[in-house]
Amino acid sequence: MKKIEAIIRPEKLTETIKGLKQIGVTGFTVSQVVGRGKQKDTQGVYRGKNYKVTLHPKVKLEIILSDYMVERTIRTIVTAAQTGEEGDGKIFVYPILEAYNIRTGTLDYDIDDLANQQEGRS
Repeated sequence: MKKIEAIIRPEKLTETIKGLKQIGVTGFTVSQVVGRGKQKDTQGVYRGKNYKVTLHPKVKLEIILSDYMVERTIRTIVTAAQTGEEGDGKIFVYPILEAYNIRTGTLDYDIDDLANQQEGRS
């Protein structure tokens, strides 16, 4: 199992979710975050006063899935979220050692329904 964290532009969220659903990825967590990378500072106006925006609003998608789905999921996120401009975001991939189902209290060996289909299990 792997965890994918994708930091993307908020305006690309709907398109990214649509792409994920098309490849069968339906379980994920979405958080509103702020941060900065190479994207330039911008100017904002609040009540007639200018201020510098150094932290930019982003959306973080967290997805846990089977190893065989990682590359396809990354390609889908890049295709949906890419604008070609600085500030498009990043994707991080982490190994997951174990996952537990809180409802049953048991190990969740098949984190996504696709694992059963891929391996021929029921």
